[in-house]
Amino acid sequence: MNKQKILKELLSYSKTILFSMILAYFISSKLIANAQVPTGSMETTIMTDSRIIINRLAYHSALPERGDIVSFPHPDDKDSIPLLKRIIALPGETIQGISGIVYINGNALEEPYVKELFLTDFGPYTVPQNCYFMMGDNRNNSWDSRYWKNKFVDGNTIIGKASLEYYPEFKLF
Repeated sequence: MNKQKILKELLSYSKTILFSMILAYFISSKLIANAQVPTGSMETTIMTDSRIIINRLAYHSALPERGDIVSFPHPDDKDSIPLLKRIIALPGETIQGISGIVYINGNALEEPYVKELFLTDFGPYTVPQNCYFMMGDNRNNSWDSRYWKNKFVDGNTIIGKASLEYYPEFKLF
């Protein structure tokens, strides 16, 4: 093979590799985030060490809803790894926890994803505009809005919505 043919072949491979790297960067920075769950705060919905895909575009055309599982930076430590929790209370709502039951504006919240009652009462707290109150599904093993100094997550800081788990099992959220 002559040198010109080899150079042409190398240039072709280089273009393909560069395009793939740019595409991968765009997808991971603008469309999705890949996350490994480090704690049991969302068990039994999402188990420790599960790998999930976060949809970064989920809230570009819609607002977050109660029950959504979202990723966001810790309100008290923006430099820590992003957290994964469930949205429990929406902007303008008052949340309180009494005897293991969550109340939103005085009404008990149905939470089929919670397997045991929490042990410590909290609130009442009124959620500011464009903010959310977050809790893990494993209520007695979740460091969440109930315990943070800054109790609420600013909607502008939400990275995205958990869309699917791909390891160790495949499931959609």
